[in-house]
Amino acid sequence: MKFHHPWFIAVWPGMGNIAMTAGYYLMAKLEMHLHAEFSPRELFEFEHVEVKDGLIQTASLPSSRLFVWVDPAKQHDIILFIGEAQPPRGKYAFCRRLIEYARQLEVERVFTFAAMATAMHPTHPSRVFGAATDEVNLAELKRLELEILNDGQISGLNGLLLGVAKEMGVPGACLLGEMPHVLSQMTYPKGALAVLEAFLTMAKLDIDVEEIKQQSANFDEQLGKFLARLERSMGGEAVEEVEEEGQMERPAESRLSFHDRHRIEELFHQSKSDRSKAYELKNELDKLQIFPEYEERFLDLFKRVED
Repeated sequence: MKFHHPWFIAVWPGMGNIAMTAGYYLMAKLEMHLHAEFSPRELFEFEHVEVKDGLIQTASLPSSRLFVWVDPAKQHDIILFIGEAQPPRGKYAFCRRLIEYARQLEVERVFTFAAMATAMHPTHPSRVFGAATDEVNLAELKRLELEILNDGQISGLNGLLLGVAKEMGVPGACLLGEMPHVLSQMTYPKGALAVLEAFLTMAKLDIDVEEIKQQSANFDEQLGKFLARLERSMGGEAVEEVEEEGQMERPAESRLSFHDRHRIEELFHQSKSDRSKAYELKNELDKLQIFPEYEERFLDLFKRVED
């Protein structure tokens, strides 16, 4: 398959779930289709098995998949890599393999999404920090008035992939969404929204971000109420307690009510004919903490149906 000036994005799980949230949102709203998959047996080893109702289940390994959107305007096709986990070893070799694959597809730019944990107040807007492999991309980040990461490190494959890309002559950049360090264990949609808006501006893409904006606004509203209660009872220590309390308020059971099951099945049905609905479905599965149980079925929505 010949692509038109393709750009490559890679995301893995990380703080605030910022990269994965932004990646899945793009995948849903651009109605991407599955293009390729790396064998997990080459990257991971079995370390445990799952037990459900006393029965040991067949073990599964994290997936590493590539999804594609073909730009009807033929400006920049988008190739999105979503890795469920970072390989525990052989990271450099895997990055070389991934960039070599990107080069075979004639990718022109490589992007990674990540999180930047700071001392920001949770109710403040998230900034986007950026770092580039070359002066041209750096100049564009500055033109967009992003915060430049002048010094520091980008940990994990979010950074290593771009280091390998630079070695192999493929330009690119990392976009890091700001989030409060005290919320690092919670999904932070505001940071993901900031990264998305920055990337969409760079790619000159126009997609509806209202859904993730609303998700971010709802999160802020709930967090604001929670902080107000804590500040009244604990004074200045409120923010430090958010992470622990937030975890306590998450759903504890994976068993679904009739209403929840009906809602999920309805969203699956809608997403089959309109894949832009898939982000709403994923958000619902995340809220119920059951996405892993439905992941294969969810990703099947993006398999390309051949004529």
